[in-house]
Amino acid sequence: MSAKKVIPYKIYLEENELPKTWYNVRADMQNKPAPLLNPGTLKPMTAADLAPVFCDELIKQELDNDTREYPIPQEIQDFYKMYRPSPLVRAYCLEEKLKTPAKIYYKFEGNNTSGSHKLNSAIAQAYYAKKQGLKGVTTETGAGQWGTALSMACSYFDLDCKVYMVKVSYEQKPFRREVMRTYGASVVPSPSDTTAVGRKILEQFPGTTGSLGCAISEAVEVAVSNPGYRYVLGSVLNQVLLHQSVIGVEAKTAMDKYGIVPDMIIGCAGGGSNLGGLIAPFMGQKLRGERDYQFIAVEPASCPSLTRGKFAYDFCDTGMVCPMAKMYTLGSGFIPAPNHAGGLRYHGMSSILSQLYHDGYMEARAVEQTKVFEAAEQFARVEGILPAPESSHAIRVAIDEALKCKETGEEKTILFGLTGTGYFDMVAYEKYHDGQMTDYIPTDADLEKGFAGIPKIDL
Repeated sequence: MSAKKVIPYKIYLEENELPKTWYNVRADMQNKPAPLLNPGTLKPMTAADLAPVFCDELIKQELDNDTREYPIPQEIQDFYKMYRPSPLVRAYCLEEKLKTPAKIYYKFEGNNTSGSHKLNSAIAQAYYAKKQGLKGVTTETGAGQWGTALSMACSYFDLDCKVYMVKVSYEQKPFRREVMRTYGASVVPSPSDTTAVGRKILEQFPGTTGSLGCAISEAVEVAVSNPGYRYVLGSVLNQVLLHQSVIGVEAKTAMDKYGIVPDMIIGCAGGGSNLGGLIAPFMGQKLRGERDYQFIAVEPASCPSLTRGKFAYDFCDTGMVCPMAKMYTLGSGFIPAPNHAGGLRYHGMSSILSQLYHDGYMEARAVEQTKVFEAAEQFARVEGILPAPESSHAIRVAIDEALKCKETGEEKTILFGLTGTGYFDMVAYEKYHDGQMTDYIPTDADLEKGFAGIPKIDL
């Protein structure tokens, strides 16, 4: 580059620069993610096995380890144009506040009514369901971002949408629930007495506040027992990380445009959709030996699947009705403490990210939620965006890394994912401001209860 370009506060791509394909990072992985297993036979799941649960095209995407790029259908591209491209923002104000030599960028995914990145996959999954001629879909949601996004997408394609929402979030976040209902979705607190698996969980754990594993079990049961319905998921699955690669592809295109090269890329990690999407093209370069980056997955200390979990085959849901995945897991029976305010409540991690982490391509850190909300408030006061609690895990580590640069004098370039806004999370912010938020970190004994339920499979 002959002359260094002045980097604006916000970098937007032109419409003709928007991604036309999703990037499948599995194509460049030497060690592919282990296949999903049929819990009855312990054999790899086939397309025929998955057909009663997922849409046909999504099954193809789920099982495809080799196709590097998937064309984005024109209908989805047109929908994306309503809220994409999302901005890549230089956090000049945060840099100044921290007095750091680090350069901080964030990819902001909150510029849509659902308030998060989840819409990128929701619209794709709804599109394929409609194309298949289905009546509707079922799903679960934790903090409510996925349920909100899917209800929007289903409304757009005139599909019925049934959402099972983790009970503690259903109670703490009534406005998320009402947005879903505004878009026509039915929302049920999980576990519930509307399904056999929900009744069983309530019998085993009276008064439970629920988990994503519980809600998944209920949503799958409803999907397979109602003709014309399929189950869709907002994180964890290969297909979801494929759709979310639009985040990383846009971010990399914007950075390349101005000659910016990140030293580290940071994302919050619950099931893996945002982190997997953000790092995808950068990780592809690392896997191909073209460039090195430092990748940091940030998870809550109260649900530490990567940092304290076991890499093993486990059930994807509490009711043990779903396929088994090899992942970093706390056990399908693990239920986060009710004082855990954000999302990132899943007991396991995407098989793709689990394999990359296991092979040493990225690192993971766990952070306490009071420190997360401290970072969220600091960010909001200088950058003008109220961040989602999930995103604030990444903000916490980005700030920590920027402060390290202040100590060492290093001018590192940091990129993190701002997955969405926190305007529906004010109960959590209120608890933080009133000093009622606590940091629960499970003991080894607590985790052993979940580990005890992990199947003993030697493959």
